[in-house]
Amino acid sequence: MDFELKTLSRARVAAEKCDALVVLVPEQSPTEADLISALIGHALKQGDFEPKPGRLLQAYRTPGLATSRLVLVGAGDGSAKQVRSAVTAALGALKGSNVRRVIVSLGWLAGDVNGPASAAVLAAADAVYTYQFTKSKPVPAKLQAVLLAVPDAQAVRASFDKSVGVARGVALAKEWGNRPANHATPTLLAGAAKELAKLRGISVQVLGPKEVAKLGMGSFMAVAQGSEEQLRFIVLSYKGAARGQAPVVLVGKGITFDTGGISIKPAGEMDEMKFDMCGAASVLGTFRALAELQPALNVVGLIPSCENMPDGRALKPSDVVTSMSGQTIEVLNTDAEGRLILCDALTYAERFKPRAVVDIATLTGACVIALGAVRSGLFSSDEGLAQALSAAGDAAMDPCWRMPLDEDYAEGLKSNFADVANIAGRAAGSVTAAKFLQRFAGQYPWAHLDIAGTAWKSGAAKGATGRPVGLLVEYLLGQAQTPAPLVSAAPKAEKAPKAAKKAPSAPRKRVTRPA
Repeated sequence: MDFELKTLSRARVAAEKCDALVVLVPEQSPTEADLISALIGHALKQGDFEPKPGRLLQAYRTPGLATSRLVLVGAGDGSAKQVRSAVTAALGALKGSNVRRVIVSLGWLAGDVNGPASAAVLAAADAVYTYQFTKSKPVPAKLQAVLLAVPDAQAVRASFDKSVGVARGVALAKEWGNRPANHATPTLLAGAAKELAKLRGISVQVLGPKEVAKLGMGSFMAVAQGSEEQLRFIVLSYKGAARGQAPVVLVGKGITFDTGGISIKPAGEMDEMKFDMCGAASVLGTFRALAELQPALNVVGLIPSCENMPDGRALKPSDVVTSMSGQTIEVLNTDAEGRLILCDALTYAERFKPRAVVDIATLTGACVIALGAVRSGLFSSDEGLAQALSAAGDAAMDPCWRMPLDEDYAEGLKSNFADVANIAGRAAGSVTAAKFLQRFAGQYPWAHLDIAGTAWKSGAAKGATGRPVGLLVEYLLGQAQTPAPLVSAAPKAEKAPKAAKKAPSAPRKRVTRPA
């Protein structure tokens, strides 16, 4: 979808041709004498409309207006959050129509409209997105263009451009999150990364089984060994600053399908385990936004990707594996596989001498119980990093919540047969999972985002949300304004892998979110 920003006064927006004009009406009644303000005032006086968030009043072929459809929508206090609700409601009401070009006017909002402008763009993109890839007769969205009308386009240009970049990143994350597992294998995910490498500032390396074995990633390899699909370790790089500037490293969990392995999940809702690579998808989406926005910083993206399957070669409960760090891990539950692939990626991240590392993973069902679908779980060993991520989430309307990392939680991970077990008991499962990862992230400021509750929706609205691309981009743009330490030398590149095997064909109310 195309987005456009234009300066239009209240009077001029009435003369702008479009298929639908959406006017956001705040709680304060407009006082100007233009036609639309008069219509709003009359509707309010008659009690036919109230400016509560999401409340709608539609008119067709109104004399004096160039648009075919006028949609008045309540915007409450005019905050970004309530503007998002308003635009979502308005475009939802237009979804079944033949509308192709919409103007969304913020001209009736008071004060600074930077936040509302960003919220309007993101809400419009979200409302229009429709998954099509595996449908036999795709039906593209009819709405093709949204023009954002504001009192002063120059004043909101930076916010508008940022939100358009984020919207494109979110759309990419949604797309790959939504694709079925046979259309989003580790090899295909690597192909998506290679497509990003065609964009300005981005490069990619893809490592296969031989390269990963040479690196000593025994934990990652153990998860992958039960699948016919070959693993891929994807290394993305965005160069926006000097070569020697320390990068931020993003690590995305890329389990393209999670059966649970030998510790197999129940059948109900297991289909949703195609979403277990949404951490990886969010890294891809973030790099798409970086290519659009070109901030002055360096970013590395690491995606360990494989399937977790239960064949005769699969990892078994009681197996002990050796991670890239040299630490041995007793596998008590093969459905706690995400942490087994992430730990090796966290060790690999050390070579970049990063200023910070953030891993993103649909890691635990326990986080869904703790925080639901509203906030992602945030765990961090670094106060400054935790505060920056939390603030970024609030600013991006993609919130997270700081969770504890007390050392006492690590007690349950003790093992008689290895350095550490991969699970503790049921209590505080999201915390003990984070404590496991923390063992492998001691060489740099580190944070973990558990997005098991926020990465996708179930039920009638089933689909990937694209979170936390908004949070990550907001955080990275903030880091671009902060001087980074220098590193002495760039890490040595690995060799590219050989061609992968051919992907196999594709073969409610218990939650099967990741363990």
